[in-house]
Amino acid sequence: MRKLIPVIILLSIVSCKKSEKTVTPRIDSVKIIDSINTVRTKINDSILSSRAFKDLSGTHSLTHDQVNGSGKIIFTKIGQDEYNVSGENKSGSNFVEIEGNVRMTSPKNLKFDGTITQSISDYDNGKLDVRKGKKNFSTKDGGKTFKLYESVNNAGFGDKIIIKM
Repeated sequence: MRKLIPVIILLSIVSCKKSEKTVTPRIDSVKIIDSINTVRTKINDSILSSRAFKDLSGTHSLTHDQVNGSGKIIFTKIGQDEYNVSGENKSGSNFVEIEGNVRMTSPKNLKFDGTITQSISDYDNGKLDVRKGKKNFSTKDGGKTFKLYESVNNAGFGDKIIIKM
């Protein structure tokens, strides 16, 4: 038995020795990662598009309770449910102007971030009223009209600023 042990050790050394080189194919990991990212992007885009609200792009009506008639406001799409808005309503010396960005956060709410400038002759003798920052427009009729929620102006009067789709 003692004579067999060196033979077994010798055989194990000879059998573990690599006599020929094994060739493994090179895989370009960048191509694999790019293809995975492409598939993920397609899946994410399809999920986002199914969650999108109705498209508000285009020209709509802008009204103010103290300005006769209606003006125009333009919604230009800049992202999913995000728009750049610009519009005005003028009648004589009375006017209201809206400039900024809007994000539709639900079918009933628009989050506005920008500037609302108005001058109404009945309020502080037509003093220019500028409101900057974040404001909310909400609807109660399924999105046909959006009314400014924070309606009190700097003169202390309530305004009815309405966007009609």
